[in-house]
Amino acid sequence: MFTELMPLLAGRTVLITVARVDDKMLRVNIVPAQAKADENPALATPLTYIGSPEELDAELGKHLASYVQVHQQTASSLAEAKASMEAAAKAAQQEEARRKAEERKKAAQKTPDKSPPAAPAESALASVGTATSTEAMSTSASGGAVGLFGTSAAAPVSAPTKEGGLAL
Repeated sequence: MFTELMPLLAGRTVLITVARVDDKMLRVNIVPAQAKADENPALATPLTYIGSPEELDAELGKHLASYVQVHQQTASSLAEAKASMEAAAKAAQQEEARRKAEERKKAAQKTPDKSPPAAPAESALASVGTATSTEAMSTSASGGAVGLFGTSAAAPVSAPTKEGGLAL
Protein backbone atom coordinates (compact mmCIF):
# COMPACT_ATOMS: atom_id res chain seq x y z
CA MET A 1 0.00 0.00 0.00
CA PHE A 2 2.73 2.52 0.83
CA THR A 3 4.68 1.66 -2.32
CA GLU A 4 1.66 2.74 -4.36
CA LEU A 5 1.45 5.99 -2.38
CA MET A 6 5.06 7.04 -3.02
CA PRO A 7 4.39 8.92 -6.32
CA LEU A 8 1.58 10.86 -4.64
CA LEU A 9 3.73 11.60 -1.59
CA ALA A 10 6.46 13.07 -3.78
CA GLY A 11 4.61 16.39 -4.15
CA ARG A 12 2.19 16.56 -1.24
CA THR A 13 1.16 15.33 2.17
CA VAL A 14 -1.44 12.56 2.33
CA LEU A 15 -3.72 12.06 5.31
CA ILE A 16 -4.91 8.49 5.91
CA THR A 17 -7.73 7.76 8.34
CA VAL A 18 -9.10 4.35 9.24
CA ALA A 19 -12.42 4.03 11.02
CA ARG A 20 -14.46 1.04 12.09
CA VAL A 21 -17.90 1.02 10.42
CA ASP A 22 -19.23 -2.10 12.20
CA ASP A 23 -17.95 -5.41 13.57
CA LYS A 24 -16.70 -6.63 10.17
CA MET A 25 -16.16 -3.46 8.07
CA LEU A 26 -13.57 -0.69 7.98
CA ARG A 27 -13.53 2.66 6.16
CA VAL A 28 -10.19 3.95 4.85
CA ASN A 29 -9.96 7.57 3.74
CA ILE A 30 -6.93 8.77 1.77
CA VAL A 31 -6.95 12.55 1.49
CA PRO A 32 -4.16 14.33 -0.43
CA ALA A 33 -3.49 17.86 0.81
CA GLN A 34 -3.24 20.75 -1.63
CA ALA A 35 0.40 21.34 -2.51
CA LYS A 36 -0.15 25.06 -3.23
CA ALA A 37 -2.86 27.51 -2.30
CA ASP A 38 -3.73 28.20 -5.95
CA GLU A 39 -3.78 24.52 -6.93
CA ASN A 40 -6.90 23.05 -8.48
CA PRO A 41 -9.09 21.48 -5.76
CA ALA A 42 -9.61 18.40 -7.96
CA LEU A 43 -6.09 17.34 -7.00
CA ALA A 44 -7.19 17.06 -3.36
CA THR A 45 -10.11 14.71 -4.05
CA PRO A 46 -10.14 12.01 -1.38
CA LEU A 47 -10.39 8.25 -1.91
CA THR A 48 -12.66 6.34 0.41
CA TYR A 49 -12.74 2.56 0.46
CA ILE A 50 -14.99 0.42 2.67
CA GLY A 51 -14.47 -3.29 3.17
CA SER A 52 -13.51 -6.07 5.50
CA PRO A 53 -9.93 -6.16 6.75
CA GLU A 54 -9.26 -9.10 4.41
CA GLU A 55 -10.69 -7.19 1.40
CA LEU A 56 -8.69 -4.11 2.29
CA ASP A 57 -5.52 -6.20 2.54
CA ALA A 58 -6.19 -7.78 -0.87
CA GLU A 59 -7.69 -4.88 -2.83
CA LEU A 60 -6.65 -1.54 -1.34
CA GLY A 61 -3.20 -1.59 -2.96
CA LYS A 62 -4.71 -2.02 -6.47
CA HIS A 63 -7.28 0.72 -5.90
CA LEU A 64 -4.66 2.98 -4.43
CA ALA A 65 -2.33 2.46 -7.42
CA SER A 66 -5.21 3.30 -9.80
CA TYR A 67 -6.11 6.37 -7.75
CA VAL A 68 -2.50 7.65 -7.79
CA GLN A 69 -2.27 7.11 -11.57
CA VAL A 70 -5.51 9.03 -12.19
CA HIS A 71 -4.31 11.76 -9.83
CA GLN A 72 -1.04 12.14 -11.76
CA GLN A 73 -2.87 12.18 -15.12
CA THR A 74 -5.25 14.84 -13.82
CA ALA A 75 -2.36 16.95 -12.57
CA SER A 76 -0.62 16.60 -15.95
CA SER A 77 -3.81 17.44 -17.88
CA LEU A 78 -4.45 20.48 -15.71
CA ALA A 79 -0.88 21.68 -16.22
CA GLU A 80 -1.18 21.24 -20.00
CA ALA A 81 -4.54 23.03 -20.07
CA LYS A 82 -3.13 25.89 -17.99
CA ALA A 83 -0.11 26.18 -20.28
CA SER A 84 -2.25 26.19 -23.43
CA MET A 85 -4.60 28.80 -21.95
CA GLU A 86 -1.65 31.00 -21.02
CA ALA A 87 -0.21 30.60 -24.52
CA ALA A 88 -3.59 31.46 -26.07
CA ALA A 89 -3.92 34.51 -23.81
CA LYS A 90 -0.42 35.65 -24.75
CA ALA A 91 -1.16 35.16 -28.46
CA ALA A 92 -4.40 37.13 -28.08
CA GLN A 93 -2.56 39.95 -26.31
CA GLN A 94 0.07 40.04 -29.06
CA GLU A 95 -2.63 40.08 -31.75
CA GLU A 96 -4.44 42.90 -29.95
CA ALA A 97 -1.20 44.88 -29.63
CA ARG A 98 -0.43 44.32 -33.33
CA ARG A 99 -3.95 45.42 -34.32
CA LYS A 100 -3.71 48.56 -32.18
CA ALA A 101 -0.30 49.37 -33.65
CA GLU A 102 -1.73 49.08 -37.17
CA GLU A 103 -4.64 51.34 -36.23
CA ARG A 104 -2.23 53.94 -34.80
CA LYS A 105 -0.12 53.70 -37.95
CA LYS A 106 -3.16 54.23 -40.17
CA ALA A 107 -4.31 57.14 -38.02
CA ALA A 108 -0.84 58.70 -38.16
CA GLN A 109 -0.81 58.42 -41.94
CA LYS A 110 -4.21 60.09 -42.27
CA THR A 111 -3.56 62.95 -39.81
CA PRO A 112 -0.71 64.79 -41.63
CA ASP A 113 -2.50 64.70 -45.01
CA LYS A 114 -5.17 67.28 -44.20
CA SER A 115 -4.22 69.31 -47.33
CA PRO A 116 -5.72 68.23 -50.67
CA PRO A 117 -3.84 65.47 -52.45
CA ALA A 118 -0.89 66.64 -54.58
CA ALA A 119 -1.67 64.72 -57.78
CA PRO A 120 -5.11 66.25 -58.54
CA ALA A 121 -3.83 69.77 -57.82
CA GLU A 122 -0.95 69.35 -60.26
CA SER A 123 -3.24 68.08 -63.02
CA ALA A 124 -5.62 71.01 -62.50
CA LEU A 125 -2.76 73.49 -62.71
CA ALA A 126 -1.39 71.84 -65.83
CA SER A 127 -4.76 71.95 -67.61
CA VAL A 128 -5.20 75.68 -66.99
CA GLY A 129 -2.21 76.65 -69.10
CA THR A 130 -2.86 74.27 -71.99
CA ALA A 131 -5.47 74.51 -74.67
CA THR A 132 -6.70 71.95 -77.14
CA SER A 133 -6.21 72.58 -80.84
CA THR A 134 -9.84 73.65 -81.36
CA GLU A 135 -9.62 76.05 -78.41
CA ALA A 136 -6.42 77.52 -79.83
CA MET A 137 -8.03 78.05 -83.24
CA SER A 138 -11.13 79.67 -81.80
CA THR A 139 -8.96 81.89 -79.59
CA SER A 140 -6.81 83.07 -82.48
CA ALA A 141 -9.80 83.59 -84.74
CA SER A 142 -11.79 85.55 -82.19
CA GLY A 143 -8.79 87.35 -80.78
CA GLY A 144 -9.63 86.20 -77.23
CA ALA A 145 -7.53 84.40 -74.65
CA VAL A 146 -8.05 81.05 -73.02
CA GLY A 147 -9.92 81.43 -69.74
CA LEU A 148 -9.19 79.87 -66.40
CA PHE A 149 -11.17 76.68 -67.12
CA GLY A 150 -10.16 76.22 -70.76
CA THR A 151 -12.98 78.27 -72.27
CA SER A 152 -12.42 81.09 -74.71
CA ALA A 153 -12.91 84.58 -73.36
CA ALA A 154 -13.86 87.34 -75.80
CA ALA A 155 -11.22 89.98 -76.42
CA PRO A 156 -12.12 93.50 -75.39
CA VAL A 157 -13.54 95.54 -78.26
CA SER A 158 -11.27 98.36 -79.33
CA ALA A 159 -12.77 101.81 -79.36
CA PRO A 160 -12.56 103.67 -82.71
CA THR A 161 -9.84 106.24 -82.95
CA LYS A 162 -10.24 109.77 -84.34
CA GLU A 163 -9.06 108.69 -87.72
CA GLY A 164 -11.93 106.20 -87.99
CA GLY A 165 -9.73 103.12 -87.93
CA LEU A 166 -9.40 100.48 -85.40
CA ALA A 167 -6.56 100.47 -83.04
CA LEU A 168 -4.59 97.32 -82.78
